[in-house]
Amino acid sequence: MVKKKKSSNKASLRLAGEPARRAPSLHRFYKGKIEVMPSCPVRRLDDFSYWYTPGVAAPSKEIYSNPELVNEYTGRWNSVAIVTDGSRVLGLGRVGPRAALPVMEGKAMLFKYLGGVNAYPICVQTKTPDDLINITQALEPTFGGINLEDISQPACFRVLQQLRGKMNIPVWHDDQQGTATVIVAGFLNALEVCNKKIGHVKVAMVGAGAANIYTARLLMHAGVHGGNIIMCDSRGILNRNRTDIKATNPYKWEMCEKTNHEQRSGGGQEALEGTDVVIALSTPGPGVIKPEWIKRMSSRPVVFAAANPTPEIWPWEAKEAGAYIVATGRSDFPNQINNSLGFPAIFRGVLDVGASSISNDMCIAAAETLACWARNKGLKPDYIVPTMEEWRVYVEVAVAVGMQAIKEGIARRHLTREKLRRQAGRIIEDARAKLHTLMREGLVPLSPQMKTKHW
Repeated sequence: MVKKKKSSNKASLRLAGEPARRAPSLHRFYKGKIEVMPSCPVRRLDDFSYWYTPGVAAPSKEIYSNPELVNEYTGRWNSVAIVTDGSRVLGLGRVGPRAALPVMEGKAMLFKYLGGVNAYPICVQTKTPDDLINITQALEPTFGGINLEDISQPACFRVLQQLRGKMNIPVWHDDQQGTATVIVAGFLNALEVCNKKIGHVKVAMVGAGAANIYTARLLMHAGVHGGNIIMCDSRGILNRNRTDIKATNPYKWEMCEKTNHEQRSGGGQEALEGTDVVIALSTPGPGVIKPEWIKRMSSRPVVFAAANPTPEIWPWEAKEAGAYIVATGRSDFPNQINNSLGFPAIFRGVLDVGASSISNDMCIAAAETLACWARNKGLKPDYIVPTMEEWRVYVEVAVAVGMQAIKEGIARRHLTREKLRRQAGRIIEDARAKLHTLMREGLVPLSPQMKTKHW
């Protein structure tokens, strides 16, 4: 029995390494994952006189007289800039803006395919957070929204806060708000499966970076008692005795003051002791979370090991240690807790109603919609959130976010729920149909690797 289990784990480990082994050759074959295509017809030479000179001067003059017309005459209304300085990329750390580009291209692809949003990677070489703020603010005439990505903390908090105050379009940091939104969705359903109440559960959080700090904020907004959260960073559990934090990181210090009413100290093992859920967004593993720590959690423990590209503990190790529900950030394991379930649809809803910002209540509306979708399909330990294949959930999330923006009075366009659903559905379905047509016609070909029988 032991030998069979070891053999199964080896096979799982080999499969888990497949994406990393195959990805470089695929990226080399396609030389990029996105491109710009015209969205208007070109039938003959005369058409250029409307789309470019001399006809294009007329809409430019009208926009000059009435700047709001830019969203009527151009694609700005449906365009998002994905801005990064490459200072903390996908668990890889400070690899710089060039190495960040493959990740941002992938993000842009998901924006389009899952949300029908035109997104553009903007990877910038900056020296200070102020440089990044100034560059991003200068992009406002071109884009209807800003998605900040892979920026180190604590700078990412200040960048987000200042840009939200300075810009008249929605600015969001996906590593904070996006990750938190999807975690809350999975968290709500995990409690449902385990028959536990949100106001009573204890939550351990491994990692005190941007993602987990915002997740803690959103969990508290959703009903978790702050005192029942125990968060730890690389130096140990956050508590009011962590004077090393008070002067250097106000965002971590906020957690020291709002969480851990028991004033626990120690490390990861002490943080997990007796808790119902552990949410790990820390260093890529495996081995960051030990199986013996999970054994010391409460009954039916829930483990979110969400570091990318490798979870803090392999799912099969967590299960062997007694975890009832395991979620990771990867699509090749059950229960993918990844912001890809959130940002395409959230921006779809935001752009469709012309919202000026994205509030915590809009994030909660998105999380509850994701959770409700999965509940309606039937929850079980290996299905607590929808998958990216369930594309119609993106329509429903867009509707929920758009309607919440209207309710909060931050939407420039007021649509009915049904009109918003029809519009979001059409845009998302069109984006998917265009790619499928190009694939069918061979204009987006399968790489030789994808044609093999082993693929």
